[in-house]
Amino acid sequence: MKDTLTDANFPRTADLRVYHLALRTGEVANRIITVGAPSRANAIAKYLDASPKPFVLTSERGFMTITGRYKQIPISIVSIGMGSPNLDFFVREVRECLSGDMVVVRLGSCGALIDIPVGSVVVPRACIAISRNVDFDFVNPESSTEPSYHISKQVSADMNLHDAIYEALEATKPKDSSVPILPGVVNASADSFYSSQGRQTLFPDHNEHLLAELRSSTEDLTTLEMETFHLYHLAHCWGGRATSRKSTPPPPTTTPVSPSISQSHPTTQEVPAAKASSSNSVIRAAAAQMVFASRTSQDFISPQQVAETEDWTGKAVLEALAGFEILIERLHDERGSVWELTK
Repeated sequence: MKDTLTDANFPRTADLRVYHLALRTGEVANRIITVGAPSRANAIAKYLDASPKPFVLTSERGFMTITGRYKQIPISIVSIGMGSPNLDFFVREVRECLSGDMVVVRLGSCGALIDIPVGSVVVPRACIAISRNVDFDFVNPESSTEPSYHISKQVSADMNLHDAIYEALEATKPKDSSVPILPGVVNASADSFYSSQGRQTLFPDHNEHLLAELRSSTEDLTTLEMETFHLYHLAHCWGGRATSRKSTPPPPTTTPVSPSISQSHPTTQEVPAAKASSSNSVIRAAAAQMVFASRTSQDFISPQQVAETEDWTGKAVLEALAGFEILIERLHDERGSVWELTK
């Protein structure tokens, strides 16, 4: 690595950008939609207000942030890719750039573990995690006393946000659509797409009975994907904390976080200062998941269905976030931000 980092704990660039998302203070709003694919982020962003012109940043690590307003409410859309490690980068680095509360909705794809059609939408009230047990002997399984996979306890969504998403989905769903919307279910987030989701490949994964075990052990289990548990977990762990950290000189670095930026006007904000009103900030998290695959029928969604479903669910999540109350004293200061309304 050619760059010198002087703070391995939480590196920032000389212009105060975080290391992976390449964001700095004033470029990400309190209300956030997170998605996996940049194409989904762009599809949602078409509904943002024309003024101020949405800010668009793409980091060299592949994260993309679009920040603007929807019906005058500041909202960010962040594309993070796949898996809990990328979700972890997203939550932790955004939290360091933001004062006040975070309200985050994950709009992603999933597989259905029950008999519902592809194109259905679920709103999970809770999640479990499935992880491959590296202490299990996958080569000589008969000699191992360990389980091949671990299944966690449940962690819950913010139920007020869950309800707001469900209501917005019902109100926004096309009138001629018959696809179901299922609230109040349980989702499983796996640490891989293949082994920890019970898919059979050439590797000796010893996962033949994993799906049956999941269904029998977890009531209301409906879907399977890779990110939502970690979002709910980090939101739960935050538990009301101050949104400031000790100010230290930013470490010098350049290339790995040099972002591509399209913006109406640059942010002039520095690292968030402590605010008394932010001393008990919260992270509220919930999700809407589009069923792309059925693990019972083996059906897979068509490209046309994907585009149609992403369109109306993306608009519904924008509506839910725009209508979700955050007290003004728990919002990030708009002055100098990319969403500030200028004359």
